Amino acid sequence: MTKHLANIITGLRIFCSILMIFCPVFSLQFYITYLTCGISDMIDGTVARITNNSTKFGEQFDSIADIIFIATATTKLLPTIHISNWLWIWITIIAIIKIGNIILRFLRTKKLIFPHTIMNKITGLFLFILPLTLSSIEIEYSATIACFIATFAATQEECKR
Repeated sequence: MTKHLANIITGLRIFCSILMIFCPVFSLQFYITYLTCGISDMIDGTVARITNNSTKFGEQFDSIADIIFIATATTKLLPTIHISNWLWIWITIIAIIKIGNIILRFLRTKKLIFPHTIMNKITGLFLFILPLTLSSIEIEYSATIACFIATFAATQEECKR
């Protein structure tokens, strides 16, 4: 059981991400599934390392689960919040840098690599917390902080290639 525990936790994130599709945004069910996804993302890698069961499959499975979670949360949240055009432009620039980094790494290594750098983890934490703050902090303020961190993470990632 412990051999597969990290992958089971990652699978829970995929299941909860799909479940989140059916939850009304900002409802108790939404927050429970959202938090379950986030907590599972924080602990699956730690569990894999503690149980000495880190694998390439687990890393890729984690990245796939992250993509599904991000896509679901984004699809649910974006229609409910207003984001200024200047913020959209900044987000687009960050996305272009991140996609460019992925393409360049793929061309060089012939593998899809999604680095789990400290700055990427900090970016992920801020992005995860952002929807939880929408009722108390204006999106422009919280998103600006997240974008500064994400920009630094993306450019740092580029420099470390």
